[in-house]
Amino acid sequence: MMKKSACLLLMICCSYGVLAQKQQDYPIQPVPFTSVKLTDQFWTSRIETNRTATIPASFERCISTGRVKNFEMAAAHSGKFCTTYPFDDTDIYKTIEGASYSLALHPDKKLDLYLDSLITIVGKAQEPDGYLYTARTIDPLHPQAWAGPERWVNEQKMSHELYNSGHLFEAAAAHFMATGKRNFLNIALKNADLLVRTFGPDKRQVAPGHEIVEMGLVRLYRISGKKEYLDLAKFFIDARGKKDYNKKSKNPFENGIYWQDDQPVVQQDEAEGHAVRAMYLYSGMADVAALTGDKQYLTAIDKIWDNMVSKKIYVQGSIGAIGDGERFGDNYELPNTTAYNETCAAIGNVFWNQRMFLLHGDSKYIDLLEKTLYNGLISGVGLDGKSFFYTNAMQIRDSFTHADIERERSGWFTCSCCPTNMARLLPSLPGYMYAQNGKSIYINLFISGTATIEVNHKPVKIIQQNNYPWDGALAFTINPVSAIDMDLRIRIPGWAQDKAIPSDLYNYEKPSAQKIEIKVNGKVVNYQVQNGYAVISKQWKKNDRVEMNLPMDVQRVVANDKLKDDNGKVALQRGPIMYCAEWKDNTSSPSRFIVSKDVVFTPSYNAGLLNGVTVLRAGVKSIKVDDAGQNVSTVNSTLTAIPYYAWANRGKGEMTVWFPEQVKFIDILPK
Repeated sequence: MMKKSACLLLMICCSYGVLAQKQQDYPIQPVPFTSVKLTDQFWTSRIETNRTATIPASFERCISTGRVKNFEMAAAHSGKFCTTYPFDDTDIYKTIEGASYSLALHPDKKLDLYLDSLITIVGKAQEPDGYLYTARTIDPLHPQAWAGPERWVNEQKMSHELYNSGHLFEAAAAHFMATGKRNFLNIALKNADLLVRTFGPDKRQVAPGHEIVEMGLVRLYRISGKKEYLDLAKFFIDARGKKDYNKKSKNPFENGIYWQDDQPVVQQDEAEGHAVRAMYLYSGMADVAALTGDKQYLTAIDKIWDNMVSKKIYVQGSIGAIGDGERFGDNYELPNTTAYNETCAAIGNVFWNQRMFLLHGDSKYIDLLEKTLYNGLISGVGLDGKSFFYTNAMQIRDSFTHADIERERSGWFTCSCCPTNMARLLPSLPGYMYAQNGKSIYINLFISGTATIEVNHKPVKIIQQNNYPWDGALAFTINPVSAIDMDLRIRIPGWAQDKAIPSDLYNYEKPSAQKIEIKVNGKVVNYQVQNGYAVISKQWKKNDRVEMNLPMDVQRVVANDKLKDDNGKVALQRGPIMYCAEWKDNTSSPSRFIVSKDVVFTPSYNAGLLNGVTVLRAGVKSIKVDDAGQNVSTVNSTLTAIPYYAWANRGKGEMTVWFPEQVKFIDILPK
């Protein structure tokens, strides 16, 4: 299977001349997901659940909710748009994308044929000039309300015409790379050619209301080599900041901040506005910067990244604190009881940090990617693969929970962008594990399995063996076809070096830095650390074995004093995993625990709980209120904490991530 996939990728690239013309690109290249085969329990079970539960359920819901019917009616030019939002088309695209990734890793003839049948339906809905947008095509005289009376006139705000195109491009590229078939790709190229004819310096000018078309155009450029696609992606990015908004207004919808449109992108220095839109914009900027060498883009996204990581991200890697507009708030505006944290924003954060790493080669970007991935991202999907969170809460109290915060998972949503986004992200995960720059091989994520990488025209197999994230013992077997000089760069996670996050926004309460010992063939070796990577340079031979043991101490995380909601509180972290206390495991309300500075937590693995997790337990004090509600005291109690990603899989109830270290005051809230 791996050889077949590699040959297919080579055939695709050669067919379009991409290999024949050496072009500027990311200095570091990801190792394709088709070159990596996973064997670990943590991620293979999730990817398999995605294949057998999430993707089929998504297709079924696309049918039952009328999303597929919209395409059928568009082909017939008859009927009435039957779902709620004009971007509902993208749920089909994203599910096809996820299914394509899954198909590349797990061949399935029935699924392959089903995708072809859906693609046929999509193709029939496309207008002769390439326009594909069911919200208008069904009945052009009476389009969906957000669409506007004519093509593109409402694009800068809510029509999502270009957003739909972007997801179409992403999905078609994935399908082509997975199968080698052109049926979906041809639909996408026809639509992209329409965009090239329509938009540009001397044509229609618009800043896309919801970004992603920029990323999608780059994907098509990489496949086709057609420079007009790359040029158009850059044009869309450069179009921002030119509209005449009310700059004095504090309303993000009126001043352009919601759309990252208040000023040209090269002048922006804060993560702002709708968090998902922002992640897709910054990812698109990284793509275009890599391919064009635009240093102004690099300067801007470096500043924006620093702002987000030092002032606008939650301790478990989630972003987009404010529910009104699903957006970033002001600096240090990270409330717990009203935290929004859209799952799609976490997925976008993974996309962006991968690209930042490919640009700069610094482990801090993978540190943040890992934190988001293991915590604020997979919290968005239930262990059953068919229940989801749109938002990801930081605290649920029975006595006070904001109306916008979800207390329990849902099968789908009227706006179901998050479930289908999850369906496409999970099967692509192997593509985030390794990267390469010439003879330098980067090991970024610690997941058991085998990767095949070509170094100096020689195949090299790297076999990972570990029980991550529960155990810090890591082993790597290096198997070149023959002896080869190679630099192995193994990420030393920031969490293992007293860095809860790559900024001063969160820190460990008690530093315990220690040099990580690395052995090669049983002998301790000296190594250099470059940009967070342990670099081992040698001539590698068959069955060379590298061992590294990461400390798995339970760490108490404290927040910057400027995060008012977290003052005097601690959060719990072990390895890459953040923890929470949930109602199901505790006799006391999670919001009543007091975790004083002398409390020591004991980890233990429970294979029968939540598909297998390491739990943390400690004796603590908890606040008790007598039956009359008149007297308050503290009593001895046991706090049991579970991984944050696993909460809300056993019904609804209280949950918290942050614990007070001492009692300073008591909130009096209505029952």
